[in-house]
Amino acid sequence: MNKTSSFSPRALICDIDGTITDKSRRINLDSVSVIRTLIDNDIPVIFASGNTVCSLTFLCKMVGTDGTIISENGGVYRIGFAGELKICGDKDVSITAYKRLQDYFQKKGVSLELYSPEYRFADVAFAHTGDADEVREVVKDLPVKILDSGFALHIMSDYVNKGTTFLKVSKEIGISPDNFIAIGDSSNDIELIKNAGLGVAVGGGQKSAAEAADYVSLKKFGDGFSESVRKYFPSLF
Repeated sequence: MNKTSSFSPRALICDIDGTITDKSRRINLDSVSVIRTLIDNDIPVIFASGNTVCSLTFLCKMVGTDGTIISENGGVYRIGFAGELKICGDKDVSITAYKRLQDYFQKKGVSLELYSPEYRFADVAFAHTGDADEVREVVKDLPVKILDSGFALHIMSDYVNKGTTFLKVSKEIGISPDNFIAIGDSSNDIELIKNAGLGVAVGGGQKSAAEAADYVSLKKFGDGFSESVRKYFPSLF
């Protein structure tokens, strides 16, 4: 953590669950307020989440961003509401891994609960079942990785993450990654946090995210997000 409040970002990219919500996934209204303040002052705000494109599109419209998103933990992105949906991951390999896991857990008498499979283009997400390391061991020979967001387990191509897709997005919109502040809370935010000019982890999140960050908020979850935005955009608040 070698950066200070003197950093002056031009744009913000952030996670959703656990970052602008509380631990129960209820959106923090103060976080919405500070995001709108940024938008009203021509500061681009991009959501980068494990959630589906349709979920992020709805949130963008309700909050007021321009619709630029990174979805499925970097597996999918779009520039603006009217932009082409670009798929970075290979869903077929994720499905292959999921079927193996399904067979493995069925033999143990455990059923996996899929999350929105009909709306996913690059990854497979399912409810926490057992230990994430156990899941990783079952599919370790396949070209996939298992991400634990704290809210779900995601199977995705091993070469994709929020950080790699963030670099694509920043190039397309013409704002250097060095001019972004990135805010997240969990292990699936690590590459995003590291690739931005300044990375922030909100309090209450996973230790791995905090270790990757330049700053860890004193407050937790959405309150920590709002605290961090006010810290690094002081002239707007």
